Amino acid sequence: MPGIDYYELLGVDRGASASEIKSAYRSLAKVMHPDAGGTSGGFRLLQEAYETLKDPARRADYDRPTLRAPSVVRPQTRPRPRRTGHTGRLRDFGDDPTYRAPRPRVDLGSTEWWHRIDLGARVRYVPATGLGHAPAAAAIGGWFVLLIPLTMTLSPLLLAVWLPLVAGAGYGAFRLVRRYMTVARAERAFAGEYDGNTIFGRPGENRRERLTAGLLTEYMTQLPGVRIFHGLAWPGSVFTDIDHALLCGRRLVLIESKSWLPGHYYCDEDGELWRNGHPFRGGGTQLLESVERFAELLPWLEVRGALLVYPSRAGEVTCDDDLDFEIPPMTPEQFVSEIGDWLADDPATVDREALRILVRQVVSEVRVAGA
Repeated sequence: MPGIDYYELLGVDRGASASEIKSAYRSLAKVMHPDAGGTSGGFRLLQEAYETLKDPARRADYDRPTLRAPSVVRPQTRPRPRRTGHTGRLRDFGDDPTYRAPRPRVDLGSTEWWHRIDLGARVRYVPATGLGHAPAAAAIGGWFVLLIPLTMTLSPLLLAVWLPLVAGAGYGAFRLVRRYMTVARAERAFAGEYDGNTIFGRPGENRRERLTAGLLTEYMTQLPGVRIFHGLAWPGSVFTDIDHALLCGRRLVLIESKSWLPGHYYCDEDGELWRNGHPFRGGGTQLLESVERFAELLPWLEVRGALLVYPSRAGEVTCDDDLDFEIPPMTPEQFVSEIGDWLADDPATVDREALRILVRQVVSEVRVAGA
């Protein structure tokens, strides 16, 4: 933006490292966020400066000599507490029971993963349960070939040798065909029970879970192999312990939907959740334990968690784009971009055993037909 020096805005030298830029951004975000007394314009400008300087390519482009005006316009960074009455005490803005968080809108065209997947790819179930029809057909064909000499005149000695060979081949072909038919029936039963469904269970009645359910259905089902679950229980539990889950390929995402006060959420180096520069104490999560329990239940899968945050009253929720934590807070837009990219590595594969196990863990209600 003309007239604004991003380095001066963040209060760092032009040679500052990425970690110094990030630390300066977090410190300023504590006081410049609208909920901390700052202005929305100033906070957006701070985010723009951080997004530019943290990216090496954008930073190099920004550092090229330009005709930028030398003057510096600093937004007001001092918190302006909102007060009420004559007591001078800060007013505590809590949840607004009448507020309805808006439905998330995501531009899929701006996500990298949406452009690299084949939307029409055929779903593949793994592991394969049989050898397919080719071996059975080959065995029957081979047996018929062995029958051809029996139509000819054979010597008694050759006939004595050939008949046991034909009988043995016929028995082997019969067993192979019977096995093929058993597997085929099992495949048809599996397809009838699971293949026609991509969504299992029902989301909770609260607004945040319905918003997440809509987000998953509208955007994540672009991945042909994705399977969605609502209301899962931990192993050995009969209660709804997990709001939502996504299975795609050999990867599983466990999701909690939260309705928290507007503000800027992020995790520190120890994974502790912070809001507007203060340790967050406004709500708990059992997502980390959920990830551990399902990693034990499904050890062949990669399991991760995602904490989706919606505002509980008018205002904006923002989250750091550093998502390298076990249960990072995310906005819906970040979720679609980050989780979609992670699952798009194998977008058309379904692990049949993991699917069976997860369906058994759904306690919210019977499965819902796929979208």
